[in-house]
Amino acid sequence: MNLEHEKLKNKFGKSIIFQENLSKFSWFNLGGPAKIFFKPESTEQLKEFLKLINNSHKIVCLGAGSNTLIRDGGFNGVIIKLSPKFSFIKQLEENVLEVGAGTLDKTLSRYAIENSISNFEFLSCIPGSLGGTIRMNSGCYGNEISNILISINALDFRGNLIEIKRDDIQFNYRGSSLPEDLIFLSAKLQAKKGEKNSIKEKVEKYSKEKKESQPSQIKTCGSTFKNPKDKKAWELIKDSNCDLASFGKASISKKHCNFFVNEGGASSEDIERLIKFVREKVFEKHKVKLDLELKIIGEKL
Repeated sequence: MNLEHEKLKNKFGKSIIFQENLSKFSWFNLGGPAKIFFKPESTEQLKEFLKLINNSHKIVCLGAGSNTLIRDGGFNGVIIKLSPKFSFIKQLEENVLEVGAGTLDKTLSRYAIENSISNFEFLSCIPGSLGGTIRMNSGCYGNEISNILISINALDFRGNLIEIKRDDIQFNYRGSSLPEDLIFLSAKLQAKKGEKNSIKEKVEKYSKEKKESQPSQIKTCGSTFKNPKDKKAWELIKDSNCDLASFGKASISKKHCNFFVNEGGASSEDIERLIKFVREKVFEKHKVKLDLELKIIGEKL
């Protein structure tokens, strides 16, 4: 153990792991080890850690891992994974919720049903946690998280606490103007009173539609590509005759061809080769460049 690692271990104990295998934190079940893996127990501890390492390593905050492909060579830097302490929901005012960044979208949707809060129904179909959902401006069925966001509490990579108002953020389709060097801690969300049964019905309708159109119980990380303007990525993939393509144990879902699958035993390299192949075929046929919705982090072997 080098001097820096020793110092970190002495300071943060079981919250720090070196060479932690990242495959268990990705829905693909793929990826090599992280040089430093940190699971903070509190905002104070996270602040202390960031001040101590003083931006001397690459840092990535990993959410639920539902849309991240981690490369086989692992991550030569710091992976921060918020502990369950960052998963909470508080009603601040009648129309305002404060929600921890580690809270799963499905948990938030269930809370909204129980408390007759509308406009959160779409979250029942998003497989991530709130931090990642804000980072990507995730949404479905005509809704996006930016529509209900009031503000975000975050730490920058040097450990400074900041609050960002919704009006100061430009959101777009699956993205935003938020800087990369931020770790989201919590967000305030607009809670609108609704009628419990109609909220429940809407959630059931969305869940049924999702079940019918998207694969489940498989090793996938959701939509691989963003939908280009006025087009559907899955239609372009199908129409380019590459929906049956596979590399190694990486293939395309028979149910929805924008979902790429680890059939068991795939490598991250297999998935990346499949991505490259599909991109080229779609461009060849339609002259459309598909942009990734999936995040890829880490080093190739």
